[in-house]
Amino acid sequence: MSTDSVQPFLPFALPDIGEAEIAEVVDTLRSGWVTTGPKTRRFEEDFAAYLGTPGLHALAVNSATAGLHLALEALGIGPGDEVITTTHTFTATAEVVRYLGADVVLVDIDPTTLCIDVDAVERAITPRTKAVVPVHYGGLAAEMGRLLSLARKHGLRVVEDAAHALPSTSGGRLIGTLDSDATVFSFYANKTITTGEGGMVVTRDDALARRVKVMRLHGISRDAFDRFTAKVPSWYYEIVAPGFKYNLTDIASALGIHQLRRANEFQRCRQAIAHAYDQALAGLPLLRPPGPVVGDLHSWHLYVVRLTDEARISRDSFIEKLFAAGIGCSVHYIPLHLQPYWRDRYGLRAEQFPHSQHAYERMVSLPMYSRMTEADVLRVAAAAREALVG
Repeated sequence: MSTDSVQPFLPFALPDIGEAEIAEVVDTLRSGWVTTGPKTRRFEEDFAAYLGTPGLHALAVNSATAGLHLALEALGIGPGDEVITTTHTFTATAEVVRYLGADVVLVDIDPTTLCIDVDAVERAITPRTKAVVPVHYGGLAAEMGRLLSLARKHGLRVVEDAAHALPSTSGGRLIGTLDSDATVFSFYANKTITTGEGGMVVTRDDALARRVKVMRLHGISRDAFDRFTAKVPSWYYEIVAPGFKYNLTDIASALGIHQLRRANEFQRCRQAIAHAYDQALAGLPLLRPPGPVVGDLHSWHLYVVRLTDEARISRDSFIEKLFAAGIGCSVHYIPLHLQPYWRDRYGLRAEQFPHSQHAYERMVSLPMYSRMTEADVLRVAAAAREALVG
């Protein structure tokens, strides 16, 4: 029997929760204010301060999906409009466009970065195009300089899907501080920082921020926190729009307050793990993920390898062998052009997206989380070597 078979299972991802987070959650529970309230406001203020750019609004929501929906709604996206995004993403990036009755236009990725191909975006623009949603894949920033220039040229709005990109930079600036209309972050359980479920909409547009704030809680003209903590009777409110139930709770925000303080530490841990992988996997028939351009920061949310043509086994067999060795892994993503809804609605074919299709057929996301040890990395590498070359 191999030694791998008796080792504990190594998961694909684990949150890194400390005593400060636990104590803050306990304090919240004891406070009597467990839904959206003072801790959420504090988390929002801390997040805006972390980005370090004056004039930014940070608005907490219960998921990045909710944040993308709210941002596009606030920009007036609706029936008859088109929104361009990449096929190589999770369905949430695109489905929010359909919530609003608009149409999604999917484009291919750059074969090296796996981020949206800016040239493909330009080719996809029509008179109906109103917005572009780039995805910072795996924590590597998309080509935002070129994309924002293209958007300005054609009068398009830009909403960044930054679910993977805290803290990443583009052109030396933190994602969230660029000149896009809005940026949306995710705090899902496997992200750099987590609130369990949750997200943040960041914008410097005052009108967009006001609309998001109203629409995230039923279209009510005043926050429940403001009404219930006022020193004088303030029970009156008005419904100014048919809003949504997208607010973040204080229990979740209590986690976020302390997770945010550790964001840079988490990034450094992930970067060290990525470098360790780079060394340990050298010489195998794998294409390792690209690093950032000089001077920029990669959040290393994912460490995605791609089997080369020299690999003797298929991607699926490689995953099966890793799981047999007690190692969790995943695939990011099954492209949208292969998913029944998107394929059938828009008549999509794999040959329209050759780079995404090629990457998908060969890619595997290896375990990546800040609690991983050097021994964990070496174990993954040894299992990969055994699977690929014996």
